[in-house]
Amino acid sequence: MKLSTLACYPVKSLRGIALSRAELTERGLAFDRRWMLVDDDGRFVTQREIPALATIGVELSSDTLRLVHERMAPLVLSLDEPKAAVRRVRVWQSECQALDEGDGAANWLAEALAKSLPEPLPKSLPEPRGEAGRFRRLRLVRLPHEQRRWVETEFLPPAERGVVHTAFADGYPLLIASEASLAALNERLEAKGEAPVPMERFRPNLVVSGGDPFAERDWASLAGPGYRLGLRKPCKRCKIITLDQRSGAAPSAKEPLKTLVEMDTQPGWKGAFFGQNAVVEQGVGVILRVGDVLDSLS
Repeated sequence: MKLSTLACYPVKSLRGIALSRAELTERGLAFDRRWMLVDDDGRFVTQREIPALATIGVELSSDTLRLVHERMAPLVLSLDEPKAAVRRVRVWQSECQALDEGDGAANWLAEALAKSLPEPLPKSLPEPRGEAGRFRRLRLVRLPHEQRRWVETEFLPPAERGVVHTAFADGYPLLIASEASLAALNERLEAKGEAPVPMERFRPNLVVSGGDPFAERDWASLAGPGYRLGLRKPCKRCKIITLDQRSGAAPSAKEPLKTLVEMDTQPGWKGAFFGQNAVVEQGVGVILRVGDVLDSLS
C-alpha cells in the first residue's frame, strides 16, 4: 500500500490544503485544525451550521496563514502567536483556552460569508443588522502551543490516556481513509443512479491506496518510513459529507450518508461510517511524503 494523498485543514471547516509532504506532530499534521470559528458562547461553528464556510480557501506559507475568497482581498495572519484575548472555547464536550484573532479577522469572515450564501443563518446564531452583520459575532480563534485538548479515553489503551492530545479536530489527531473504500462506495452510489463523490467530501488527512475496501477497520496500526499511526475509532459521518467542498451546496441532501448506512461499513455500529480516527504512536517530527510505502498491522 502507499500514501496517495496528504491534506491539512488549518481552519476547522474551511477548505483544506493538498500537500506533497507534511511534518508529523503530537497533534497530527503540522497546523491541522489549529484555528476554528466560534459563536458568542465559545462553541465551535462548522459547515453543519454554515455550509458557506466551504467557499473560503486557506493557504500556508513559512510565516503566514492566508484566508482567501474570490470576492475579497485575502486575510493574512502571522503564524507567530498573537498577544490576544483568551477565550474559553468548546468542541463538542471538550473545553480549552484559545486565542482570539481579533476584530479584523472576525470582520473579514463576516464579509466573506455574507457574499457567499443567499440562505438565512440558522436561528441559533445571532443576526445583527446588515448583510455582513449576520455573521459579525463569529470569532476566529487559535489553539496556543502550550494548550492541550485531550483525546477521549474510551478507545485509547491505558498508556495513551491523558497523554494523546489534538488541536480543534472533532476528536482525534488524524483521519485516515482508503481509496478502495471510496471506490466501493461510489460503485454503490452509481448503481443507485447517484453521482459519485470525491474523497475531499470526507476531509481526511491521509489517504491510502491499495488493499481491500474497508480493510482499514481491521488495522491496529499503519506504519510508514519512520512513523507508526494507531487506528483507534471509526469515524461517524455527518451532513458535511453531503456538501460540495468548494461551493457548500448539497447536490444530494441524503447522499452519501444514506448509502453508507445501507452498506453497514462498520458492522455492529449504528450510523454512517467512513474512515478511521488515528493517533501518533511513533514518529513525531518525521516528514510524511505522498508515495510513502505503508504496512498495516493487525
